[in-house]
Amino acid sequence: MRVFQILEKSRFDTGSVHQMFQAAAGLHDRAHEVTILSRYDSSLEGRARTAGIDFVPLPFASDADLRTIRAIARLVREKRPDVIHVHKGRSHTLALLATWRRPVGAFVVNRGVSFPLTIWNRHKYRTSRVDRIVTVCEQIRGVIVESGRVPREKVEVVYAGTDVELFDPARWDRRDFRAEKAIPADDFVYMQVGIRDWKGWREVVDSFSDVAARGAGVRLVLVAYKSEDDRRAIESHASDRGVGGLVTAVEPRDDMARVLASADCVVDASWGGTGITGTIREAMALAKPVVATDCGGNRELVASPEVGWLVAPRDRAALSSAMFAVLDDRAAAAAAGRAARSRVVEGFSKSIRIDKLERLYRSILEGKGRAG
Repeated sequence: MRVFQILEKSRFDTGSVHQMFQAAAGLHDRAHEVTILSRYDSSLEGRARTAGIDFVPLPFASDADLRTIRAIARLVREKRPDVIHVHKGRSHTLALLATWRRPVGAFVVNRGVSFPLTIWNRHKYRTSRVDRIVTVCEQIRGVIVESGRVPREKVEVVYAGTDVELFDPARWDRRDFRAEKAIPADDFVYMQVGIRDWKGWREVVDSFSDVAARGAGVRLVLVAYKSEDDRRAIESHASDRGVGGLVTAVEPRDDMARVLASADCVVDASWGGTGITGTIREAMALAKPVVATDCGGNRELVASPEVGWLVAPRDRAALSSAMFAVLDDRAAAAAAGRAARSRVVEGFSKSIRIDKLERLYRSILEGKGRAG
């Protein structure tokens, strides 16, 4: 099949870019002809070139960017893709406009956040020109069906995939990243990735202060602040909670397997917007004990107490209790980590995701009587 993967974001500090590139590379490895259309980024261009994938940089300046619309339309005429798979709202809008007079065999839309559809974007999902909406969890599927009044059969769940060979605990040394950041080798490290309000990083700091009040030897690492304002906000909030010297703020990283391998417990306290938290999935693949909020589709991943701790969003007592539980019973935490890796390998791996995408594309094309 000839496949366009389209996403206006291009930096590998966001999960959507990782998942888009994973799909592009996985399909390319299976001998499909893949083209990535995105904003220019040297890292994305370099990775695409290394993988042998065509990369076309476009402005994606606005939802009515005529330059991008015309460029996509020209590429559709020239390359005649069987499938267009868009991964965010702007690429969705621009690709629909670009193919107004030249529909493709399969037009697939990704939806990875749990915010309801509104009067302003509902029509983009309901149009008959969109063949399938791919959601990253059942919870988002329900939101799309209810808020968008979309037929349930039009929405398909394809869980985001984890590279279980890269996120393999046998590959990484727990001390490596710690040495880089001068984190004591013997400290018990809690880690959260994502510094947006709805990711709940402040809630993690608050609960960590409860844990730290009981004794020494614990530390919190918050990863992927996007600006100096973010870093200062972390330092200020940690200081206000009396744990300023125990909280380490870390810049965005492109070596997340190495970073997560340094943690003893990975936490995500999101209270809105999330699908399934990617770093929780990756931490589970690394056999780390995890604590996640029952937000978005996290319940589908952290499906039982045997694989991790699931707590209510914005419930400080519950979050603190789960963080204490991981610290206090290391044997139970290690057993949960081992079971967590098995769960990801068996249901949330990269290869499973590529299998499902490949079958989905083919089923749409075959349903229209088009070879793929």
